[in-house]
Amino acid sequence: MNGNSRERRARLAADIRRQVSSEATKRLLRTLPAFRLEKEMPKRLTDLLDRLDGAEAGPASGERRQ
Repeated sequence: MNGNSRERRARLAADIRRQVSSEATKRLLRTLPAFRLEKEMPKRLTDLLDRLDGAEAGPASGERRQ
């Protein structure tokens, strides 16, 4: 990779960082459903986390349960 290509990549990376951190981008992302924060954790997820806690609290011998 030559110097010109490296400089171009560095400028592109800096430009992307600047745009992603801008207030306009943050405002836009807050309006999109995929980026909204949930007030509460969904029941399905809490159930899965409870199952994981139970599995981790199980026998510590390292044997698999059947």
